[in-house]
Amino acid sequence: MSETPDPAAFLAPSRFVDSDAPAIGAYAAARAGGGSDIERACRLYYAVRDDLRYDPYDIDYSPRGFSASATLERGRGFCVTKAAVLAAVARAAGIPARLGYADVRNHLATPRLVEQMGTDLFIFHGYTDLWLDGRWVKATPAFNIELCAKFGVLPLEFDGREDSVFHPFDARGQRHMEYVRDRGVYADVPYDEILAAFRTVYPGFNIDGPRAGGDFEAEAAAATSSC
Repeated sequence: MSETPDPAAFLAPSRFVDSDAPAIGAYAAARAGGGSDIERACRLYYAVRDDLRYDPYDIDYSPRGFSASATLERGRGFCVTKAAVLAAVARAAGIPARLGYADVRNHLATPRLVEQMGTDLFIFHGYTDLWLDGRWVKATPAFNIELCAKFGVLPLEFDGREDSVFHPFDARGQRHMEYVRDRGVYADVPYDEILAAFRTVYPGFNIDGPRAGGDFEAEAAAATSSC
């Protein structure tokens, strides 16, 4: 866990936030555009949110698979890896970025995903902390806009000034996300810590072997239509 107060310390590439990878630099250059850090950070946020599909069924648990560059190449990820991508492209654009984690209770997870997990508690939910206008601002690029529409969830917006965190309720007023534990902020993905926790909390997940697979967006649409 990082206790470094100087935001400049969060500009350097790291093992998983590999902002020096050519693909990360090219993506940041293409998507950030000009203007202020806030304007560029907002463009990067929306790009990562919507260009990368949220998919909890197709996670590559290898060290390479958790890197920002590999996630960008795959075009899909989950909250941990999508947050790493946003942090990486922000650093590549000269914006200090770090990673934050929290445990959240997801009241709208699909029945099949909850069955696999054995709980509706999502540990180490990842978000990105961006240094903008002299302070840290939270950004959560996890759910792409198409998935939000299928789930009936309000998409998370980001203006670079206010924290962008999950809504407690969905578009119909049903319980959505509940933050239950803050796990702090890090300069890089705490890979070993996350995998150790996943193995303990989610014994049904075959982290070291092939996953069962599934179409999360189709499940989300089916779950919403049956309500």
